[in-house]
Amino acid sequence: MTSDMVATLRPLLAAEASAEAYASGAEPGDLEQAVWLRLLERLDTDGPPLDPQGWLRRAVRSEARRSRRTSRLERPYGAEPTEDRRPGPEQVALTAARHRALHDAVRRLPGRCPRLLAALLSPKDLTYQEIAGELGISQGSLGPERSRCLGCLRRLLTPEVAALEARG
Repeated sequence: MTSDMVATLRPLLAAEASAEAYASGAEPGDLEQAVWLRLLERLDTDGPPLDPQGWLRRAVRSEARRSRRTSRLERPYGAEPTEDRRPGPEQVALTAARHRALHDAVRRLPGRCPRLLAALLSPKDLTYQEIAGELGISQGSLGPERSRCLGCLRRLLTPEVAALEARG
């Protein structure tokens, strides 16, 4: 296909596809692509059309009719297909990185805080009574201790979070 033919036919194809698209229920770009493909196939087998503009108009109308027939035969799903709600690989990697950063920060905390927060973050879902027994402190002091440790963790993570937000 010569570049002259493409340059000549491009505006006509865009106009014809736009004019036919609404009635056929197709997108103008889809009609254009189908006609370009037809032209390439024709050039490969029969050579260029004798009347390129006339051929193009007929090809657009033919593609529009095909699109209308296809859309009449297509039926929507009775119900939406179920979505896969599992996280993708990027989400899994980001979540793992956040967990690593949190656990690294917890390990850097002073005093009993690493053990206390590790117990609170434990997948065992320990009760306050079990955590207090494990740490050897009274259950009543667990809440205030937890608040102090979370404050330390917040101060420790603030620069890291601010650095991540500045990049994102």
